Parts: sequence; structure tokens; C-alpha cells
Amino acid sequence: MGLFSSLEFNSLEELFIHQLQDLYDAEHRLTEALPKMTEAAHSPGLKQAFEHHLEETKKQVNRLERVFEQIDQKPKRTTCEAMKGLLEEGEEIISARGCEDVRDAALIAAAQRVEHYEMAGYGSARNFAQRLGQHEAARLLQETLDEEGAADKKLTQIAESTVNLQASRS
Repeated sequence: MGLFSSLEFNSLEELFIHQLQDLYDAEHRLTEALPKMTEAAHSPGLKQAFEHHLEETKKQVNRLERVFEQIDQKPKRTTCEAMKGLLEEGEEIISARGCEDVRDAALIAAAQRVEHYEMAGYGSARNFAQRLGQHEAARLLQETLDEEGAADKKLTQIAESTVNLQASRS
């Protein structure tokens, strides 16, 4: 949604569908970025977390397709400019030089920005679904929201227990 957007929302349903399309694009972009983040990570625990989240993200794409089906819409991607920007920042970290432990800390920070963005998007979409009486769609969106929260907590645990400690010794 740019500054001079031509978007027009005349109903909560239109906004809900747009949010789903935005999330659908974001998740597709993330499935392309996570393998690069995995390869760039030095910490075995971080690599494993990224690999696990890639599998979850693929399931989240499928879950969004089920939400589209629930509301009688075809899955469609609307460019998610926010995710594009977040992943571009991640690309800068992936290509950065320097201490591997510090780069891992930077990868975690970038990944958590992505998780927080997704949590905001899924929370809003879930609320819209509830308001529209789309209870099964809301349940599916909540399932993904719970996974995103768990991924964020896992990244925090990895950062606090090993990565940031090692980075601080560099």
C-alpha cells in the first residue's frame, strides 16, 4: 500500500480479502528466503530453527489456501511491500562479512522482525474473519498466528541462550 495507492475498501470483507492476499504473498516470499537464511546461519540451533520454520511456512501457505476456499475466493497474491523490505534487509545480512556469531545475531533480529510483522497481519486478519462470521477461517488464521508466536519465542531462546552470548565475546 503505497502513499498514492489506488486501493479502495468499501467493506470489511474487501479489506479481509486484501489482507489474505498480502499474507499469501508474504508467505510465498518467505519460503524463498528461508533456505538462504538457513545456509547463512552458523549456529546449528539457528539453522534447525530456520529449517523447521520453512516447513511450517509451507503449511501456512496451504492453510491460507484453505482460508481462501472457506470464503469462496481463489488464492491470489497481492505484493506485500513490507515483506519485500524486510527480506531485502535480511539479504543485506546474509551477504554481510564479519564474525559468524554476530551475523547469526543479526539474522535472528531480521527473522524476528519478519515474525512480528506476520503476527500483526495474522492477528488483524483473524479479527476481521471473526467480525465477518468466518469462524473456520478465524480458527485457521489463529493456528498460524500461534505458530508465528512460537517461532518468535524459539528465536528469542536461541538468541538468549547461545547466539548473543557468543556474539558478545567477539
